[in-house]
Amino acid sequence: MEDRMQQEQASPAVQKRVQVSFDLQGLMSHLGARLAHIGPGRVHIVLPARPEVPQQHGYVHAGATSAIADSADGYAALTLFDEDSEVLTVEYKINLLAPAAGDHLEAIGTVLKPGRTLTVCLLEVYGVQADGARKLVANGQQTLIRVNKRTE
Repeated sequence: MEDRMQQEQASPAVQKRVQVSFDLQGLMSHLGARLAHIGPGRVHIVLPARPEVPQQHGYVHAGATSAIADSADGYAALTLFDEDSEVLTVEYKINLLAPAAGDHLEAIGTVLKPGRTLTVCLLEVYGVQADGARKLVANGQQTLIRVNKRTE
């Protein structure tokens, strides 16, 4: 089932809605992050190792690691909701398991339990080497709330 979930694509309309929203996020743009996969209840965000993201020891900063994890979960939840809905983070817990190192980081947000109001997601962040070797560097859980799209 895991392989199927990784490969399944969201509808073109959902992909477009997620991409448009993602493009509005100044922080993701500033960090150089990009969407790598948009599937039903599952989103991957890639963050290249760039000079703007390391902390003093050369590893990707925990703030950048957390930011892409937060966004991956939020967009994973958004893929399951209608076009009049948006999501906001209520809370999340992240465990930094290893120094975030590699050619790039890949954050994977996966919906564990969708709800009418609250949705719970799993977050994972991997350090990915140029040769494709992957190491889990962070994981956690997030709760999001569905809200009506603002009409301003």
